[in-house]
Amino acid sequence: MRDAMVPEQTSTASRAALYLRVSTGRQAESDLSIPDQRRQLEAYCAGKGWALGEVFIEPGNTATDDRRPSFQAMIEAAMAKPAAFDVIIVHSFSRFFRDQFQFEFYVRKLAKNGVRLVSITQELGDDPMSTMMRKIMALFDEYQSRENAKHTLRAMKENARQGFWNGSRPPLGYRVVVAEERGAKLKKKLEIDPIQAEKIRLIYKLALFGVDGCGPMGFKAICNHLNDNNVRTRDGGRFGIDAIHKILNRPTYKGEHHFNARDHKTKTKLPEEEHAICAVPAIVSVEEFQAVQDSLRLRHASFMSPRFVAPGTLLGGICFCGICGGAMTLRTGKNGAYRYYTCSTKARMGKEACAGITVPMDKLDDAVVDHLERRLLHSERLEVLLGNVLDRRAEWIDRRHAHVTELRRRAATAAAKLSRLYQAIEDGVADTADQDFKDRMKELASMRDEARADADRAEAAIERLGPSLTPEKLKAFAQAAKARLRAEDGSYRREHVRAVAQRVEVLSTKEIQIMGNRTDLLRTLAASTGENTAILEVRSFRPKWRARNDSNVRPSDS
Repeated sequence: MRDAMVPEQTSTASRAALYLRVSTGRQAESDLSIPDQRRQLEAYCAGKGWALGEVFIEPGNTATDDRRPSFQAMIEAAMAKPAAFDVIIVHSFSRFFRDQFQFEFYVRKLAKNGVRLVSITQELGDDPMSTMMRKIMALFDEYQSRENAKHTLRAMKENARQGFWNGSRPPLGYRVVVAEERGAKLKKKLEIDPIQAEKIRLIYKLALFGVDGCGPMGFKAICNHLNDNNVRTRDGGRFGIDAIHKILNRPTYKGEHHFNARDHKTKTKLPEEEHAICAVPAIVSVEEFQAVQDSLRLRHASFMSPRFVAPGTLLGGICFCGICGGAMTLRTGKNGAYRYYTCSTKARMGKEACAGITVPMDKLDDAVVDHLERRLLHSERLEVLLGNVLDRRAEWIDRRHAHVTELRRRAATAAAKLSRLYQAIEDGVADTADQDFKDRMKELASMRDEARADADRAEAAIERLGPSLTPEKLKAFAQAAKARLRAEDGSYRREHVRAVAQRVEVLSTKEIQIMGNRTDLLRTLAASTGENTAILEVRSFRPKWRARNDSNVRPSDS
């Protein structure tokens, strides 16, 4: 901020610029420190007989770096040819800089253009002793600044551990409310914003199940879906890929806000032991958040298995070496007469990297499908595996009904307030030309429409939930799935094998492990029985249905 003053200049008087700074916006708003600095600096100039030039005011900026608009404007004016003033006056050197290296850098830079820096509380000359004292003072200012920052951070971390919000804009889906008063301080916490939180739940649902259970969607697909359906950000803007990425990776939404997760200067991630966990109301469940993390991790380029030679192979892409974890890829011998699954790590890097496992393809395929038919696809086994998933149906429905009720209440409240404003216009009480009045009407209309739309979407999700899966349906599914595993020519159907098994680990030539998850199994079951269960349970990418060791089978003729 630059405040031009009319100088009473003489031909011999030095021209002085005043630099006033406070560290926080709160200090600037209180309007105490800056006027006091200005009064003292003007009195000092009058005593020296210096002509007042420009006044540069820095409201609420730290002096630990030079990213200060008024500071940069002052330096630019001082480095002009000729300089706009001869001396810069500050209350103390700490107002100019709290970094010793940067302090000396700018002091020398100004001196080369004939501009001096003067502190009215730390008057020094130009002799070597004064130069040394100035450097020592700057070093102590830097030390004091770092000590203050350390103690402030410690207090803020403890505040976060107690569940209070330290400031800044809350994440999408939350709002800040006053929780309690401690003396003159108001302690604030986060609470869920019912309208905005529905957007977060929708984003997680799309990441796990897609639209109507069509399958997980990536960042770009989610972004396009939201924008195409007129789902907007808190400020009414369009969603971007980066915003979706941050939402899906932010542990705040599962109830754990990480304070001090990044260095405030470099923006680099800090070790987890330096974080302060602030408990906040969860918008999504821990299981749902973890399922999204597992999904993103498995789809990440660094985790994806190497491309297998023949993508049409039954277990291509889901078969892994039990020794090193590398993908099992197809190898052939005798001009294609023999086909094997073999460890890709050994094939690429040799025996030193992995001893490697090689299994005839037909034997491994037979063993996997035989196990799925004989062990997994039995109605009794399916009932045990899916019991916990099905039991959560009622809990999910109750939760969603509560959300719908809250959204309907918010919509009704906004509509009632909007109606009162309309009544005020009809009665001639309100001035429709007032911009604030127009903005409030627009805000209420937006809140009403968003709440209604979110409530409609939540109700539609409940209605899409099909009837309960009975033992008869489980039995019918088991029989149908067995039949679909094999084609008419006796070969195996790759897509049906993958529907019930997501990972096959070859531990040795005689032992394998077949793994999958209950949710994918339930989704396959629902598709075969005509039901939509995409919202019954969060998608999990951790092996769950291999509950016992009986999935270890031998890829042999037995």
